[in-house]
Amino acid sequence: MSIVVTGATGALGRLVVEELLRTVPAASVAAAVRDTSKAADLAARGVEVRRADYDRPETLAAALRPGDRVLLVSGSEVGRRVPQHTAVVEAARAAGVAQLAYTGILGGPEADFDLAAEHTETERLILASGLPHTLLRNGWYTENYTAHLAQALEHGAVLGSTRGGRIASAARADYAAAAAAVLTQDGHLGRAYELSGDTAWSLAEYAAELSRQTGRTVVHTELTPEAHLAALTGAGVPEPFARLLVDVDDAIGRGRLAGRSGDLARLAGRPATSLADSVAAALKSA
Repeated sequence: MSIVVTGATGALGRLVVEELLRTVPAASVAAAVRDTSKAADLAARGVEVRRADYDRPETLAAALRPGDRVLLVSGSEVGRRVPQHTAVVEAARAAGVAQLAYTGILGGPEADFDLAAEHTETERLILASGLPHTLLRNGWYTENYTAHLAQALEHGAVLGSTRGGRIASAARADYAAAAAAVLTQDGHLGRAYELSGDTAWSLAEYAAELSRQTGRTVVHTELTPEAHLAALTGAGVPEPFARLLVDVDDAIGRGRLAGRSGDLARLAGRPATSLADSVAAALKSA
């Protein structure tokens, strides 16, 4: 039996592997990746590397084995995730895995915005499969904002159309710690966890935090959805994805990413990373 992390060289998957290596032997961890060359450093540390391409079911059949505990990290290609995830669920069922954990989205079936639709369908597939499962409904990553910190500082503005809505975000490392916990501990089968940060903040507060830590003036500019869409596409974001982002801001305005259950901190065994600490880390690495 191995603990298998799919997408193990991605932004979240690699952090999950690192968390696992804090508590379990490397030989019990398997990194399932599309390109095995990108996991050479993990192989050198004793992690088993298995080829697993969501678009090639034959690789999934070889990557998942009886008794494995598997983390399905959701695919990054919006619009293709349902067939990709279906292939993983079917391979997991055929293999007879002991656990399939899935990184969905905060709110699960109650998440009524466009970006959540593929996650909701994946959860339905997992439940219908009869597999022993754990649903990790991840809230927003603070890195979704701090990754664009340089642009915000350059223009002195944080743009959005959230209507003052709040975001209970956390750092990717927090979600990784929670995932590692459910893969290594008992008592999580059949459970769904609503994972989010300990404090919800607004874009105006984010802009104020950037100003406080940099000494530069950064303001929050509230846009109409139409103006927000135009700003995103004008900055080179493809229109279909830009529409998804505007729809997410509408969901934030309706409180859909502000929920705080405390599940994340309980699973991770520590408070979620604060907005201030995430900004400080991003500025340090910029």
